[in-house]
Amino acid sequence: MSEHANVQGDTVTIPKAEYEALLADAALVERQQEAWAAAAYEAYLRNPGEGLPDVFMGRLLDDEPPLRVFRDWRGLTQQQLADASGVSRVQIAEIETGRKTGSVATLRKLADALRVTMDELVPTAT
Repeated sequence: MSEHANVQGDTVTIPKAEYEALLADAALVERQQEAWAAAAYEAYLRNPGEGLPDVFMGRLLDDEPPLRVFRDWRGLTQQQLADASGVSRVQIAEIETGRKTGSVATLRKLADALRVTMDELVPTAT
């Protein structure tokens, strides 16, 4: 919060520029989440037998981190994914919780181990 914020009870007043930046960040997150769901749906259309089941698609639509959803879909623990990808379990946990985004090389290893495209893990925001 800005040093210019004014807090009174349950109300916080911040400068308009900070408010607009928060709105822009929220819009970006929403576009990314929509892109994740669209990428998963496109993957399903490309190969319905291997596509993401509805329950997992719903989790993407409910804003769950894609890496966690795809890992669960494959029935892997974080440690099993770490062993299969060569990425540390700690890195996987940090990506799943949003503390880190992961390098392109890291995401490539994870996507390969999960047999998904990088776009399904981190699609380009539209």
